Amino acid sequence: MPNPEDRPRSPPAAADQCYPAGSFLQSDFWAAFKQRPGVQSLAAELTIPGSNQPLRLSVLVHRLPAGLSLAYIPHGPDCVEPVDDPSSWLCAVGRQLRPLLPGACLAIRFDPAWFRAEITPPVDAASVQRLVLSAPLRKAADVQPPDTVVLDLSPGEDQLLAAMKPKWRYNIKLAEKKGVAAAVESGTAAADQTAIATFYDLYQATAKRDRIALHAKAYYLKLLATASHGAAAPLDTAIVPDVRVWVARHDGQALASIVTLFYGRQAVYLYGASSDFKRNLMPAYLLQWAAIKAAKLAGCSEYDFYGIPPVEDPTHPMAGLYRFKTGFGGQVRHYAGAWDLPLRPFWYGLYRMAEALRLFWYKTVKKRLG
Repeated sequence: MPNPEDRPRSPPAAADQCYPAGSFLQSDFWAAFKQRPGVQSLAAELTIPGSNQPLRLSVLVHRLPAGLSLAYIPHGPDCVEPVDDPSSWLCAVGRQLRPLLPGACLAIRFDPAWFRAEITPPVDAASVQRLVLSAPLRKAADVQPPDTVVLDLSPGEDQLLAAMKPKWRYNIKLAEKKGVAAAVESGTAAADQTAIATFYDLYQATAKRDRIALHAKAYYLKLLATASHGAAAPLDTAIVPDVRVWVARHDGQALASIVTLFYGRQAVYLYGASSDFKRNLMPAYLLQWAAIKAAKLAGCSEYDFYGIPPVEDPTHPMAGLYRFKTGFGGQVRHYAGAWDLPLRPFWYGLYRMAEALRLFWYKTVKKRLG
């Protein structure tokens, strides 16, 4: 008989909050979008003692050299109720999941949606309060942004504006006064192609200016195509994904573009890009305000700006991103980040060394060379 201790009880630490159940990263839609050669999606159902509902997980299995693989669980498992020991609970989930994974899977990488809401701004990154898990779990390289700011959409529009920094309200009104127009330009197959082409041209300029990596254009087209399929025949039984490409224009010229996802209660700002021209017209501020209003109208309860530096640090290379996103108001959240449960210790150790070298190359050496 299975050992009851090997079974998960109920999620996570009492002192920590959790993302609303049904995170888009745990949806069938996102699994279908992320599936590609070398990445297989797996829908797993695990038994939770004392519950009539199974624990459902969306797992992405990444194939590695030498026949090895790595299982990744983005923003899962969903939270249900607090437990005293989240590390033991995740290990129990891992033991149940292990028989469903390839035999040569070297680790399960959990990226739980457990966060601590910031009450007092920390003085530096080292003082940020996060949930820290214990052995045998090991801290891994983060995949999803470990820090974000989330705006509560329940107040009225006037209240949302009042909660922004004064300069942000001013910039929104300035863009409107100067004739900047922000609108969704996607929605049909032909419109999606044109909208993504506009977005991608701006994104290339942004990537060059900020020295960031970007996917091929086909990646963003696949995102819209996968969402469109879900709208026609829902991949999830209850929630239909709504991906929109927004463009801010002045006299017909595209100045900025963003991609948003509305998924049930969640609205997420996934990607943003801007031109080097007419930045004084503040198109990015108007775009965000247009998307926030649309998310509220669509019935979303939160607008996630999806990724900021851990603290307000003027020396951070993305300090401007922190100022921009937090200026709209909202709650700063610090996630636990990615944690690995090693299954094949020797191969896992080699993989972590290779991963560290790869990250050093892309995040340090290549940026300096660029």
